[in-house]
Amino acid sequence: MKSRKILIAIAVVGGLAASIAYAADHIDAPAVTGKSTDITDMYVFQGQNTSNLVFVANTQGLMSPSTTSTASFDANSMIEFNIDNNNDNVEDLVIQCVFNDGKMVVYGPVRPGSTGLNSTVTGTAALSVGVTPYSSSSPITATASGITAFAGPRDDPFYFDLDQYLKIIGGTATAFKPVGVDAFKGTNVMSVVVEVPKSLLNATTGQKLNVWVESKKKI
Repeated sequence: MKSRKILIAIAVVGGLAASIAYAADHIDAPAVTGKSTDITDMYVFQGQNTSNLVFVANTQGLMSPSTTSTASFDANSMIEFNIDNNNDNVEDLVIQCVFNDGKMVVYGPVRPGSTGLNSTVTGTAALSVGVTPYSSSSPITATASGITAFAGPRDDPFYFDLDQYLKIIGGTATAFKPVGVDAFKGTNVMSVVVEVPKSLLNATTGQKLNVWVESKKKI
């Protein structure tokens, strides 16, 4: 087993996955807000190929088009999807994504060398994919051994009527409108997407998985 690069978590977003999971955290602590390690959303859902699960982590939220054109992933950071398949709230498998020279390298799913906040990049890379530039007319993807990956800018899929929410908590409104105003319309994120065969997750049909994602910095 090959291990390198000790990393420590600085942001965590998680949820419970049956057929779909979703978690969001657009306004984070000052230490990570606006930085490349700031996680905005996590999604886990069944792929178009129903034998696969898709893991998505969005980072660097609230980016304008001009900001997106110069956005990049930090070579000293890692996005790590943690998968608990026996309901003990400890990761049994991880999918680790690291960045270098305009590419994302994916490791796993693999049993982690250590659990908790500290991680080591473990095992042999499953695949490498070029980061899609903002100017690209189509996404760059790569597939190997049934695993498909993408990294690059996407339109922020998160929808929230922030103005109405502030009115509710301020006491000037009591409920959201039937049709709201999306506060995140026109903003972008940097997305990490990994599609994995369910057979690699050691999960049985209908089994629930606990999933959370962390951004980690090299120490």
